[in-house]
Amino acid sequence: MRAGRTVEGTGCVTWWGFGPARDLLNSDTHTVRSDGELNVLLVGSGDPRHILKTITGLRDSDTLHVWVIENSMEVVARQLLLLYLSLLTPENMSLHKKTEVFLEVFGNSEIRKETEETLKHAAAQLSLSITHTLSSDSHTHPCLDTSLLKFKERDELVRIFKLWERPPSAPASVRKVWDARVRQHLGTRYDSRQGCFDWDLTMKLHQRGCGVISKHQYVKWRETGVAFEMREGLYQTANQSLLSTRVFNHRGDRVAVRGYWGDIVSSPYLSFGIETENKDLLKTQNNQHVKTAQDISEVNVLALFECLSTRWRSLLNEDVPNPSSSCCQSTDSLTTEEKIQNDPPSSQTHTEPEQQTQELDLLNVSGVKVSFLSPDSLNKLPLKNKYRNLFNSIFCSASMVHLLDSSLREITAPDAALVIELANFLLDLSKEQVSGFADRVKEIAEESGFTPTQNQSSDVYAVFIRKKH
Repeated sequence: MRAGRTVEGTGCVTWWGFGPARDLLNSDTHTVRSDGELNVLLVGSGDPRHILKTITGLRDSDTLHVWVIENSMEVVARQLLLLYLSLLTPENMSLHKKTEVFLEVFGNSEIRKETEETLKHAAAQLSLSITHTLSSDSHTHPCLDTSLLKFKERDELVRIFKLWERPPSAPASVRKVWDARVRQHLGTRYDSRQGCFDWDLTMKLHQRGCGVISKHQYVKWRETGVAFEMREGLYQTANQSLLSTRVFNHRGDRVAVRGYWGDIVSSPYLSFGIETENKDLLKTQNNQHVKTAQDISEVNVLALFECLSTRWRSLLNEDVPNPSSSCCQSTDSLTTEEKIQNDPPSSQTHTEPEQQTQELDLLNVSGVKVSFLSPDSLNKLPLKNKYRNLFNSIFCSASMVHLLDSSLREITAPDAALVIELANFLLDLSKEQVSGFADRVKEIAEESGFTPTQNQSSDVYAVFIRKKH
């Protein structure tokens, strides 16, 4: 189903998801609640959107353990980077600036020089942290755990972080790399690409509920790979976290090529920018949306970061203006307690490695832990007693749904939820292929011991619950 040019559109590396952030313990169709620790397994999510969104629905007394499986260590490294940025303390970076930097790193092929310095500093800190786990087999932050990865996988993470920290002195032009992908994907339609971009936006994305994605921003992203421009500046530095290695066969030899091999069609706006609880952001005027997907992404990510700060402050036993059972707040109050700090963390970037500490200076979010598992571990989990009937909720991406089988029942708790990403936003697929994929997802889920929930209305995710025998 993902053959030919379809692969060229969606790419072979999942840098972001093809659907909006979901609270995997609470949905319109099913709510997971249990005493004690809540365990969620993410299979191929590609970014931390579901992790951040699920945290917002936690009660003060809840504890959450998220387990992450990705299909490559390059995606694991980027997950760690985005979580690192999410957990930066107010002393290191204000909430507003953190939001801007996060989205820039998340969705831009090219970033500002200042953002590159932040990325390099994060890579250096993560490299030191992973190196520490190689010698002590423990993790250097309560929320981030890489100790369950194999030694060779942690070595690979260190290699990736060092490459981000010290990129090649004469790297290939990202714009040329991006343009080559666009040319290959469109073929003979390349000269009329503006019309192709407009068709994909108006006849596909807008028709599927993404009217807030503006033509100007979408077309610019399709042309250049730059989705978020929230500050004035030059977006001319390669975002190393979006570059990866792909192996090709060339005249009988295997050749590794470093470039951009992710999505060039659906856009990074899907993760945070097409849904919002603030209906004012969805208002239209003259049949045009007043706000854009970039605006909504900024508001949503800012709200998620505020929630992280709220749980961190509660751990410090500070007074938190949050009487509700979860940490969701109106975005109007997000900046009331924020420390405005304009000094970039680039001053930290030049700290010598010998002077840096192995302990990561990040928010310790109360009751939350994220553990990374090996890419090949999904079918091995049922063989270990620690995972038996463990997971309250499992998310699986469209690209990894083929890995699910009947052994899934052995690692899920009673009444567990299974959330599977559908192909609604894989724009190169026909309507028949999207429908066929949904039917196949249902078959796989039922063969794995799950049944669909009632009254499903979403074309983006299918939700199932474990069958009772």
